[in-house]
Amino acid sequence: MDLFQAQERIAVLSEQIREHNHAYYMNDTSEISDYEFDQLLEELQKLENEFPQFTEENSPTKRVGGAITKKFETVVHQYPMLSLSNSYNREELIDFDQRVQKLAGKKVEYTCELKYDGVAIGLQYKNGQLHRAVTRGDGAKGDDITENVKTIRSVPLKLRGDYPDDFEIRGEIFYPISVFKALNESREDIGEDRLANPRNAASGTLKMQDSKVVASRRLDCYLYYVLGEHLPFKSHEENLNAAASWGFKVPKKSEKLFATYQSIEGIFEFIDYWSNGRNQLNFEIDGIVIKVNDYYLQEELGYTAKSPRWAIAYKFKAEQVETRLNEITYQVGRTGAITPVANLEPILLAGTTVKRASLHNADQIAKLDIREGDLVQVEKGGEIIPKVVRVNLSQRPVNSQPTKYITQCPECQTALIRVEGEAKHYCLNETGCPTQIKGKMTHFISRKAMDIDGLGEETIEQLFAGGLIHNYADLFTLNEQDVLKLDRMAQKSVSNLLQGIENSKQVPFERVLFALGIRYVGETVSKKLAKHFKNMNTILNASLEEMIAVDEIGEKIAESLYFFLQKEEHFELINRLKSYGLQFEIIEEESTQVSIIFEGNTFVVSGVFENYSRNDLKKTIEDYGGKNVGSISKKTDYLVAGDKMGPAKKEKAESLGVTILSEQEFVDMLD
Repeated sequence: MDLFQAQERIAVLSEQIREHNHAYYMNDTSEISDYEFDQLLEELQKLENEFPQFTEENSPTKRVGGAITKKFETVVHQYPMLSLSNSYNREELIDFDQRVQKLAGKKVEYTCELKYDGVAIGLQYKNGQLHRAVTRGDGAKGDDITENVKTIRSVPLKLRGDYPDDFEIRGEIFYPISVFKALNESREDIGEDRLANPRNAASGTLKMQDSKVVASRRLDCYLYYVLGEHLPFKSHEENLNAAASWGFKVPKKSEKLFATYQSIEGIFEFIDYWSNGRNQLNFEIDGIVIKVNDYYLQEELGYTAKSPRWAIAYKFKAEQVETRLNEITYQVGRTGAITPVANLEPILLAGTTVKRASLHNADQIAKLDIREGDLVQVEKGGEIIPKVVRVNLSQRPVNSQPTKYITQCPECQTALIRVEGEAKHYCLNETGCPTQIKGKMTHFISRKAMDIDGLGEETIEQLFAGGLIHNYADLFTLNEQDVLKLDRMAQKSVSNLLQGIENSKQVPFERVLFALGIRYVGETVSKKLAKHFKNMNTILNASLEEMIAVDEIGEKIAESLYFFLQKEEHFELINRLKSYGLQFEIIEEESTQVSIIFEGNTFVVSGVFENYSRNDLKKTIEDYGGKNVGSISKKTDYLVAGDKMGPAKKEKAESLGVTILSEQEFVDMLD
């Protein structure tokens, strides 16, 4: 076979295999036998081995895996992957509908679809080819697992039809129940432990280093949301239908996996249908997702910090089981917060064995009148976290005694305090309570904080027990000789640990600030503080009033930050970290600001514009010194109003005296 014949045959085989794959996984039809399909794939593989120059990047042979990934690259999402707000009762859905209707000022059409219980994934396609597959991660960034996702046969590697040049589609990867059961049976046959549940198994499979093993697991995927700058349609339903024509497996109306309604009653019908019918599916779901169908209205409604305002998830009632409460113990958190824990007679619940459940605080114990020896009802909140929901009083032992909440820290015996207005008790011995010390160090090295490679919770325990560290600043004084003396510490692992500590000195200031473990100062607050004050010295010298004045930093956060920095031991820790070379000053990005004509002015951008995208307008406002906010208030100076803007926003702007600008009026202001 010459080069031309080989190239032509590879192209023909690739197209044939794609068509057969699409027919089987998208249309549930089989035009050839499994043996014939395997023969085509084998022929293609042999030709690609012989003529590698003609192998496509997304060849069908990628489905069988073979690539080894030592470490998954972290990728920043182009569009944040936010979670949905959850509802557990119909009244909350009615409230959601009323809010949306009021803001829209018109009848709103909703879509309903299943809430798949799997692993969220974002797939980016460029020029019709799968470019990248990224997990949700923390919502802002996730792991690139492209090689593993390529092995999932319901994920198209090459698209068909008329598709956008560059777009993203999101969905859920899951184990079909039948496949999961067969996998567990095969594991039992070879003496391995059964996997706990399909969701956790899917998550673990997608993080395997060998894509060939991932291919053998036969994962599946439904795609349910299309994003991009140049989508063909302006409604969720139309874009999903288009995605189906491009080769994606999407929920369809014909299969009752998708529906549209203009009334809350219709939504309830869909919920009732699947609440009763979900056990007939070959995959797990834990609720129903309701979305506004109109993309323009989605933009208008916008987002909170954590979730879109135009969608909500209705969660099915969690499964409950009854078991015996053997003992109540108490955990100490890194902030000194005490959490009571119910130690239970092990019971199978929603696919996992549950032995412990949080009792939250003293008020919850008193409210339930929960006691050791009680029979209790346990469920998984959001089908993830076990919690005790009620006590079977009819079965309470006659010698039962009321629970007395502890008065001293179970770790260091310090007297507990409870601040007025707080639900939890606290141990204030933060520099002498071993659990708090180790908890602060574990937080310090965590992925969202200093992200120190080669260092985990177990190693922190070992270093602390060996007397090598007493706080997180001590990590930067570790040396190879001392660490090698510890058990199970080999030369290579010690080298990796010390290199990880050294590399962490390049972590940016906002993450260092978060790593300090100041109560109420999370990731978002740390970024705002870093951006406002620029460096640690300015924060240390700031008054309480100056901290409160920072945008979106309330009195509670400011007080926590201020009093943390007033303590001498914290001041010394920070100075030590400075001396070791950590970043305590923000590295300013190259400014794109061209003018200050909008300095001190706050803008809301809403609607659809003729010559600019909303993002273009927002960037221009920032480039000219202005500030963008998501909602109108008495502090808003201008509303830049486009077509299809909700009447509620206009009415609010007029009532508050906010200046309303058209697109052209905004451009004229720049001139």
